[in-house]
Amino acid sequence: MNQKISLIIDFLLNYLQGKKKAIELSLITLLSNGHLLIEDLPGLGKTTLAIGLAKTLGLSFGRVQATSDLLPSDITGLSVFNKNTGEFEFHPGPIFNNILLVDEINRATPKTQSALLEAMAERQVTIDGKTYDLPKPFFVIATQNPYELFGTFPLPESQLDRFMMKISLGYPQKEELREILRIGSTREEIIKINPILSKEEILKIQDFIKIGIYISSKVIDYIIDIVEATKRSKFLYSGISTRGSLSLLLAAKANAFIKGRDYVIPEDVKELIEYIIPHRVLFKEEYENINKKEIIKSIIEEVPTPV
Repeated sequence: MNQKISLIIDFLLNYLQGKKKAIELSLITLLSNGHLLIEDLPGLGKTTLAIGLAKTLGLSFGRVQATSDLLPSDITGLSVFNKNTGEFEFHPGPIFNNILLVDEINRATPKTQSALLEAMAERQVTIDGKTYDLPKPFFVIATQNPYELFGTFPLPESQLDRFMMKISLGYPQKEELREILRIGSTREEIIKINPILSKEEILKIQDFIKIGIYISSKVIDYIIDIVEATKRSKFLYSGISTRGSLSLLLAAKANAFIKGRDYVIPEDVKELIEYIIPHRVLFKEEYENINKKEIIKSIIEEVPTPV
């Protein structure tokens, strides 16, 4: 099955030149049953990535543009009274898609953010006292602009912890940009592509990653040592939560699967640290403006890697 994952990565590279790492990290997050936060400038391929994943994986896709007047019901849906039947009918919102892209999540009010993040965690929504399960698989990609802060409501650390990974796509390299300019926009083309995996296959992969990928006690101890190192670091007020520790373990398993192994090695963990840890720990004020990924790397370098 992981051969099909490699095929998906290679295929999406036709539409996202030079973004192999971002595609891999997105798939690792989805296959680990997590959610993804992309912090980047507009126009660098975030929507193309989300649509491309939905199309190649045969999943339904929805999009929400977050604004200050976006209501929770605009995402979850609402019940509307039907005069003909005399009953309320539920009209599901865009959250009832397998992949939901929430653009500029930090423009939504805290109330709307909370409704979304609660649904992400619980994988269900309650409307007018009735609970509705969200589809499986369910994967949220939220974006935020790192520089545009006016009129925004930054996500607090406790809510950032809901995202398994935080990544950025970055500018394309010169040659990649030349190829993009030569080909032109591929948005229309990517909408027409055929799935490489089915929804049922994705659910099987998610189960296999959770249960079928072996992780030794040595590697589990390595994750615990990393967590403890963040708790006692002089750079941080608080270390990784239990949810963050589980995210690191599950993502490492998915990383091993994508690389064609049914067991985890320490490098599977180490490769993902800069995407999983920095957004879910609290840095001391004096280190807020220093490269957070580099600080985390320096902390982890002091943790012995198991042989």
